[in-house]
Amino acid sequence: MSALLQVENLSAGYGASRVLFDVNLTIAEGQVATLLGRNGMGKSTLVKCLCGWIKPTSGRITFAGEDVTTAPAYRIGERGLGLVPEGRHIFPTLTVRENLLATASTANGKAWQLDRIIALFPRLGERLAQMGGTLSGGEQQMLAIGRALMTNPRLLILDEATEGLAPLVRADIWKALQSLKAEKLAMLVIDKDLKALLPLADHHTALEKGCVALSGTSDELAHKSDKLHALIGV
Repeated sequence: MSALLQVENLSAGYGASRVLFDVNLTIAEGQVATLLGRNGMGKSTLVKCLCGWIKPTSGRITFAGEDVTTAPAYRIGERGLGLVPEGRHIFPTLTVRENLLATASTANGKAWQLDRIIALFPRLGERLAQMGGTLSGGEQQMLAIGRALMTNPRLLILDEATEGLAPLVRADIWKALQSLKAEKLAMLVIDKDLKALLPLADHHTALEKGCVALSGTSDELAHKSDKLHALIGV
């Protein structure tokens, strides 16, 4: 499989404070990868670099065959990077339908449209006319995922998509991600639920103090569960 995203020797930070140190990460077409680590280890900074929100101090990011290291965020989005941000950030004063249609795109030859989002998350279909701000936390998370899918991404980044949700809702989210994997949608999943992540993802990268502390496939890391748990702090 060819590389869809390649991060090479990436360093980044804020002002004089460095957060990431020579990070390497590769995601192939159709591959599911994870980014693991405790809070403050650099995961969010890496996501911001991938989205074009901050510029690396050194290193290179290649996405969909283009060097996007210093590209503006809109250009990276046009290339097919979709984000489900931590904290959801749906539009509270728009209806569910309006939230979904606000990001709709026919780019990248995909067909994520309203009917497919409703099929993935039937609960949203029951609330199309409801304001986003009146949804439950779990429904808002489903809406955030649906909104990102409506951009028809080639790579979907999910930043703590199950954090703080009830167990039944988390199960619905993981089931949806399994469906997306079956459709060969490339994903980068940031989460702490190893029980759900290990069977879902093809490859894992764990950060510690801004450096790659551990990486490998689920099979390769199966015997390192104690180390993984220590790195994610649960």
